[in-house]
Amino acid sequence: MYMKNVTQILTIIQNKPQFSKLAKYKCIEKIQSIFNPALQRMIKFAYIKNNVLFFVLNHPGAKQEFDNNIQSIKSALNFHTPDECSENEIQDIRAFVTHTPHKKFVLEEKIPQLYKERSHAEFEINIEDEKLRALAQSIKEIIKKGRDNNDTP
Repeated sequence: MYMKNVTQILTIIQNKPQFSKLAKYKCIEKIQSIFNPALQRMIKFAYIKNNVLFFVLNHPGAKQEFDNNIQSIKSALNFHTPDECSENEIQDIRAFVTHTPHKKFVLEEKIPQLYKERSHAEFEINIEDEKLRALAQSIKEIIKKGRDNNDTP
């Protein structure tokens, strides 16, 4: 008996029926890797429906380039189907351009909440380590300054 390596374990897991969608995505990824890098960047996403592989593109120029290259890709796939696509019988490959704008997430700048300092910084610092003592003392001074600034209206 020998131990299985990670690749073998992942292959076994991916071949289980509950992970069949993973096999579809690996197939799509393999076919997408055939395209030139410029066209790959213009592909928003891809999916398989009714044995047809659809590529959703983000630019009309990508659609034109896709149409120019699709016959060579189809003939290559008919000649040799990648191992990742053995379970998915792809009969046709199509592409269309989506006109939905790409949503950009904008992070809102958070305004820090300021609270009135409740401590009076009246505590003893019983630390033997000089670095830690200096750090605790600087924290104590910050608390005093915060307390003094909050006391004045």
